Amino acid sequence: MARKFAPILKMAAGHHGGRANALEMSQNTHAVADLSKVSADRLLSVMTRCVFNAGFNWKVIEAKWDGFEAAFEGFDPGKLAFFGEEMLDRLVSDERIVRNGQKIKATLENAKLVADIEAKEGGFGHFLASWPADDQLGLMTELHKRGSRLGGATGAYFLRFAGWDAWIASSHVCAALVREGVLDKPQATSKRDLTALQTAINDYHDGSGLPRAQISRLLAMSVG
Repeated sequence: MARKFAPILKMAAGHHGGRANALEMSQNTHAVADLSKVSADRLLSVMTRCVFNAGFNWKVIEAKWDGFEAAFEGFDPGKLAFFGEEMLDRLVSDERIVRNGQKIKATLENAKLVADIEAKEGGFGHFLASWPADDQLGLMTELHKRGSRLGGATGAYFLRFAGWDAWIASSHVCAALVREGVLDKPQATSKRDLTALQTAINDYHDGSGLPRAQISRLLAMSVG
């Protein structure tokens, strides 16, 4: 039997000023009408921002972002993939960006990933848009395998911020799913836990018609 989402929405509404307000607050503001039309450089920019945000104060990255755009040549994946090795030494000493060598190297490696998909699979945006919406875990696994530093929450945040209808396995989402009997503990790190989380969110989507990103946010809001 498919899981019912109405009780969870009711709890979120109780914590956040009623049903209409909860639905408005939980909307995915990063959603785009057609992800296949988003250019590869903008997607690589979002990806890089998520990689640098991991473990850093997001406000620091945001304050320097114009410098990142300039230093990384507007995140043109073809240019970065081709000149990456030559650019690495310059970038690690570039004061316009956060000079973390591992993350700079990851960006150049991810440029190769994006450029390769752009050339071989009809565009990176098309690749993302064409991936089945009920298989986020499969897409995250693919990005982690082919890219650099895109595992864990970073891959999920990239998908969400790029405009894909992505859930986030945050502590509040996991706590809600423990309450609902989906998870045994308030973390989802194993493949088994993530598969259970994805199955539940797919069930909630099928029953409610709400986007998966919004369901994820409403689950978090249902905690308090």
